[in-house]
Amino acid sequence: MTIEANSPDEYISLVPEDRKSAMTKIRNAILENLPEGFQECMNYGMIGYVVPHSIFPTGYHCDPKLPLPFMNIASQKNFIAVYHMGMYAKPELLKWFTEEYPKHCKRKLDMGKSCIRFKKPEEIPFELIGELASKMSVEDWINLYQEKLVK
Repeated sequence: MTIEANSPDEYISLVPEDRKSAMTKIRNAILENLPEGFQECMNYGMIGYVVPHSIFPTGYHCDPKLPLPFMNIASQKNFIAVYHMGMYAKPELLKWFTEEYPKHCKRKLDMGKSCIRFKKPEEIPFELIGELASKMSVEDWINLYQEKLVK
């Protein structure tokens, strides 16, 4: 499901009614906890949280015109998704999240390499998503990204 939007506010205004509240709560949890330096924008057709070119001029290696992605949230066809590149790149962070998740949600964790899928908006652990957003500074993310890119 692609939502054509030019801003995060417009994106949320275009998601299905039954997901607007959850998308707003996820966005707020991220914005309230995201370390200084990350920037909210539209990124890959989703709401993105990126390292802007003003901090990391090199940009994303796949397309240097784009800022370095860190987190994204999206309303997909059958679920709401939270993407966190740090969990893909840092096994300790993934381990922390997978151990914390059952403390916040009864439903089994539905996750890919960096994508957490929520099929029931009312079961999203917003506080945990906020805590996840806080776990890595811009400097930490840039260093980890460059370390993994060289390998």
